[in-house]
Amino acid sequence: MLDLAFVRANLAPVEQKLRARGADPAVLLGDFRSLDQRRREAITQAEALKARRNELSQQVGALKRSGQDATALMDETRTLKERLENLDHTAAELDEQVRLSLASVPNLTRDEVPVGASEEDNAVVKTWGEKRSFDFQPRPHWELGEGLGILDLERAAKLSGARFAVYMGAGARLERALISFMLDLHTQKHGYTEVLPPFMVNSRSLFGTGQLPKFAEDLFRCSDADAETAARGEFKDADHWLIPTAEVPVTNLYRDETLEEARLPIKLTAYTPCFRAEAGAAGKDTRGIIRQHQFQKVELVKFARPEESDAEHEALTRDAEEILEALNLPYRRMLLCTGDTGFSAAKTFDLEVWLPGQQLYREISSCSNFEAFQARRANIRFKPAASKKSEFVHTLNGSGLAVGRTWLAILENYQQADGSVLIPDALLPYMGGMTRIERRAV
Repeated sequence: MLDLAFVRANLAPVEQKLRARGADPAVLLGDFRSLDQRRREAITQAEALKARRNELSQQVGALKRSGQDATALMDETRTLKERLENLDHTAAELDEQVRLSLASVPNLTRDEVPVGASEEDNAVVKTWGEKRSFDFQPRPHWELGEGLGILDLERAAKLSGARFAVYMGAGARLERALISFMLDLHTQKHGYTEVLPPFMVNSRSLFGTGQLPKFAEDLFRCSDADAETAARGEFKDADHWLIPTAEVPVTNLYRDETLEEARLPIKLTAYTPCFRAEAGAAGKDTRGIIRQHQFQKVELVKFARPEESDAEHEALTRDAEEILEALNLPYRRMLLCTGDTGFSAAKTFDLEVWLPGQQLYREISSCSNFEAFQARRANIRFKPAASKKSEFVHTLNGSGLAVGRTWLAILENYQQADGSVLIPDALLPYMGGMTRIERRAV
């Protein structure tokens, strides 16, 4: 969330930044200046009345102690009380309107973020690795997975519907190997602490990282019911949501806390399944496992001092890139434009892996600096050693990596002419002696 005082003092630049994102400031902020002015006037008037009420209370007490008549002052006190209640109610309503208005406003992108409307306007920062030359026509992962008997989309649809997958045999082993490899590299080499968080969170957690209220339709909400009410088809709403990413529970670990400056930066990594409704994605990526309702991901989350968040953003992005380099998967780093940058982010690098079976690059990680935007929503602060006043930390996160997309990238990049798939050297210690995935009956 943006700081109210900052928006008040910089309304024109804020509106310009929102237009660069493709947003309409009039829709998001309305007549913000008028609303804020009325709120401040109500608060000022209420404070003046409280001061007058306190003054009258002292005068009434003095008159009573001296045996004098305090009726007139007591009548004025009652009148003030009614006016004060009305003003407090008005101020609370206006304050809530301001809060809701700011809650719907995205973060402001950094000046170095290119202005653009869509992913077509993203900037290539670098490319890494050589694209493999094939002496045969490379196939997409859905054909390879089906041919090897390690990916079953039809049975997954029978179990759960569209956009789900069942991994079989070596396919399941490869997914598990990737998770272990990523966590080991991030904890043993990059210095992250592993976290295993809940896979369900409450609404406050989703508000803290920016998924609520704007993106409720992209989430899965849970309901609780006992056996009898469930049998009657009656369900009681519960404040539980399936997580769309480990970013949500891990970032909210420190919600409403003040961290010691000496602990910063805090670096956490977590494996979780992720659940997304994919609202508005009908017809997109219907083949294979690119866009799923459930998928696995290893997440990287950081809490940093404001002056160090840029350096930590670069380091986090490099930590994610190192997974791709260890697996020898060609990729490129993209700096997202204003129109493609996520709601909570000030700056985002996307890592896109090369998929020869589809002849395109595909996003496999988004690494973002949110600055104080999430910390202000979740009230995560730190106490600088040289200051008596606490400040909001800067939060950062990135996929390190999306496991399913890494899985399919291995299939497409390491496929052989006979339909088998070689195991990357970095994963051999995790595959129980398996060096190649070949067709086996399951």
